[in-house]
Amino acid sequence: MADIKAGDVAKLRSQTGAGMMDCKKALTDAEGDFEKARTLLRERGLADAAKRKGREAKDGLVYSYLHAPQPGLPPKIGVMLELTTETDFTAKTDAAQQLARDIAMHIAAAKPLYVSIEDVPDDVLLGERELAKKKVEGKPEKVVEQASEGAVKKFAKTFCLLEQPWVRDDKQTIGQLVATLSGNTGENIGIRRFARYEVAESLD
Repeated sequence: MADIKAGDVAKLRSQTGAGMMDCKKALTDAEGDFEKARTLLRERGLADAAKRKGREAKDGLVYSYLHAPQPGLPPKIGVMLELTTETDFTAKTDAAQQLARDIAMHIAAAKPLYVSIEDVPDDVLLGERELAKKKVEGKPEKVVEQASEGAVKKFAKTFCLLEQPWVRDDKQTIGQLVATLSGNTGENIGIRRFARYEVAESLD
């Protein structure tokens, strides 16, 4: 496995606008080959994502999905999802509809609590950090900090929709799935909110 340097990750990010983790993964997958990593980011729709992110997505669609445990039985899980786009033209395409369906089905199965890490309350993240630090109490400061950051990343992968590995292909996250359509259309596409309901679940 190639040794991925932080400087290379930062350089790739500055040239493509992709996120730090996406750049690191691209470099890892490209075994340190910088140009190949740039190509991978373009293919995944992640290059120039930052430029599109600043544009307002005023349109979109609301998608609903009902999941029955087996044919003939009533649905037990329901999901509503708001997918945002810049134009109604993109919102009504088969690709956008399919993306919304894929994500809604993922939500039904993976049970995320938040759209992104930015939506998680500060006290929740603080609690995760403190718990991780207690587990490595007495270790060097660097180890403690790594444990703290690792706990946040693990929490995000578990409970934040955009960071969760897609249930149908765990080699890409839901965020990358959205970014791929965004790259293909040239529009800023995102997930604004979702709701998941399950029969007999606790309302606490």
